[in-house]
Amino acid sequence: MIKPIWTPSAERVGHSNLQRFMQQVGQTDFKRLYGWSIECPDEFWRTVWEFVGIQACRQPEAVVEGIDRMPGARWFPGARLNFAENLLRYCDNQQALVFWNEHGRQRSVTYRQLHELVSCTALALSRAGVLQGDRVAGLLPNMPETVVAMLATTSQGALWSSCSPDFGVEGVVARFGQIEPKVLFTADGYWYNGKHFDCIQRAQQVADRIDSIQQIVVIPYATESPDIKGFDQAVLYEDFLLPADSLEFASLPFDHPAYILFSSGTTGVPKCIIHGAGGTLIQHLKELVLHTDLTRDDRIFYFTSCGWMMWNWLMSSLAVGATIVLYDGSPLQPTAGRLFDMAEQEQVTVFGTSAKYLAAIEKEGLVPARTHDLQRLRSILSTGSPLAPTSFDYVYRKVKSDVCLSSISGGTDLVSCFALGNPAGSVYRGELQTAGLGMRGEVFDENGQPLSVGVKGELVCTLPFPSMPVGFWNDPDGSQYHGTYFERFPGAWHHGDYCERTPNGGYIIWGRSDTALNPGGVRIGTAEIYSAVEAMGEVVEAVAVAQEQDNDVQIVLFVRLRNSLSLDEGLIRRIKQEIRNRASPRHVPARVIQVQDIPRTRSGKIAELAVRDALHGRPVINREALANPESLHLFVEPPELRT
Repeated sequence: MIKPIWTPSAERVGHSNLQRFMQQVGQTDFKRLYGWSIECPDEFWRTVWEFVGIQACRQPEAVVEGIDRMPGARWFPGARLNFAENLLRYCDNQQALVFWNEHGRQRSVTYRQLHELVSCTALALSRAGVLQGDRVAGLLPNMPETVVAMLATTSQGALWSSCSPDFGVEGVVARFGQIEPKVLFTADGYWYNGKHFDCIQRAQQVADRIDSIQQIVVIPYATESPDIKGFDQAVLYEDFLLPADSLEFASLPFDHPAYILFSSGTTGVPKCIIHGAGGTLIQHLKELVLHTDLTRDDRIFYFTSCGWMMWNWLMSSLAVGATIVLYDGSPLQPTAGRLFDMAEQEQVTVFGTSAKYLAAIEKEGLVPARTHDLQRLRSILSTGSPLAPTSFDYVYRKVKSDVCLSSISGGTDLVSCFALGNPAGSVYRGELQTAGLGMRGEVFDENGQPLSVGVKGELVCTLPFPSMPVGFWNDPDGSQYHGTYFERFPGAWHHGDYCERTPNGGYIIWGRSDTALNPGGVRIGTAEIYSAVEAMGEVVEAVAVAQEQDNDVQIVLFVRLRNSLSLDEGLIRRIKQEIRNRASPRHVPARVIQVQDIPRTRSGKIAELAVRDALHGRPVINREALANPESLHLFVEPPELRT
């Protein structure tokens, strides 16, 4: 019997939102609650609506129509609401936003001040000609004005979409060019890793190539008085705002679009995924209130850029009335402990990050439990890639022993999670605690047959859920949307993760199924290899791909080593032995090759498909989707593979 690595106290469970919810619906434990949520989805989602207090000017006529259609279900028909109004339900002097960057704490914004800023920005957008259904885009750092612009946009029934400011012109145009925004918000510049980067010129180049952009709103950030002379359509943020006494919220259908998010674009032109206001809202509040136990007393942080769906997820914390701590810049600048400096000073209670970050600070030797006062910290969330079992050990030994460590997994496609935390349940090393309430997650084999516990296969969802996309942009007949999620397994959402269910009711994610390795016909998840090799002190990060050879494939492992270390025969033997011991002989790579850098997406995920294409001499589509495309040349015919 596997023992949990952490179990919440009875007092903690008793005071949780989840316990109150279970009492309200008459369920005695989480297992029964989950079963009820997928067997009686109409009752479950109606109760969630009431429990989290969805604000609507017209109540729904029903909870769901067509629950047996996948896709095709219609949620909360007849309801009319506004996304921004729900996020701005509080208007008092509690801090809504606290902003940090590499230079430390910058400023805070109360809920009352947030209302005022959104009101002024919404009126300005209206005067600029922005109407319901129009698009407004942001090429922005993770700063308060980004939050304001999003809320002002959605308050009017327009659609918000954003990119991280480190995207190149081609990457921005590949995204915003498809959705044709009317207004583009940008900062004058930003800092990353101690360096300053300009944004105004890049924003102008974007506007020159997207005819729909009528105005560029420049927010001073990197300089006090940015010079915008000579830049067409540009206006400073302070000159763009208009005084407003009140904020009018557009009353809109439940599934009216609020966000457009983009796929990574590493396998082609980025898909423009449209997410509805109501579905996003109720799914996020379910996850924040029930799975994260968020309340007004909390201070929540998630390290994210504005181009990653975790930013959208974090923003919904405003509807709970919590304080959001924003951070922009490198998480390791000026020191590796910067985020814990922030967490201590701001008394963060929910700390969100990535598996890569936790692995990086472990290798740096950080011991926050000894160097920082994290008394108020009660939850750590991790996503972006599978969290290795050794990282669970690190968190409980070196960060905080009494914390709910929730590895969560979902994606841009559903702007939420399939598997995530259970604040009233135990944490097991290497596992995601539970499937999301109301999400009937299953594991299928190649033929679409359900697999039993402990058997690896494809993650699917066989029950409609509210945050399924409204559709894709420029996909009028829905064929691209249907082909992406429902073609592989008709009647089920195919998510593309390679995973297994555990006896504890949780999940283990082994990586993306399209990058699973298949040597000798045996399917292997890349996370199994990374978990082994990245536990070694010498290895910073690694990427494993399948090289096609003689009608079969061989596993090739590329490693980036610490400092000035060089890969020798002894280290190769130890790497292979570590993989053999921690995984299996089938996981052992045929070749281990040292590289100086590894391609990754702008949200920090290793770009395995790009490496595989480069290795085979195939063109890498949409290099702009990568944060470091220059590293691809390291994988084109490495000398070690020429023989």
